[in-house]
Amino acid sequence: MSTIPIAPNVFSTDPELRLIGGRHRHSRKFVFPLPAAGDFEAVELPARGVLWSFTVQRFAPKSPPFRRTDPFVPFAVGYVELPGALIVETPLTQVAFEDLHVGLAMELTTIDCGRDGGDIVQTFAFRPSASAGGAA
Repeated sequence: MSTIPIAPNVFSTDPELRLIGGRHRHSRKFVFPLPAAGDFEAVELPARGVLWSFTVQRFAPKSPPFRRTDPFVPFAVGYVELPGALIVETPLTQVAFEDLHVGLAMELTTIDCGRDGGDIVQTFAFRPSASAGGAA
């Protein structure tokens, strides 16, 4: 059994975990995820940032694309500002809801989000940075 990313060109693990974004060749503005077409070059985005905004989803979203669990388990979602790049929407993990606050130092990680045959599908998420005293 192996792990596979939720989609191609979302994140890389070689040599270290990084989101793959795009930088427009003319305007130099960053986007995430990397567009399949257009005048963008692939770039690795910073793996650390700060929590810009967040919410806790306490009821099951409509399906699809949300993959329902039974019973539904509340989860945190936030926007993490990646310095010098952009703000990315992301699941938040390894943190108690009551410990979330704007400005919290965050770092990139992965979480399991399903199965594809015998493979475990993973997506990106952010967790409190170990340097911020959060769970690592």
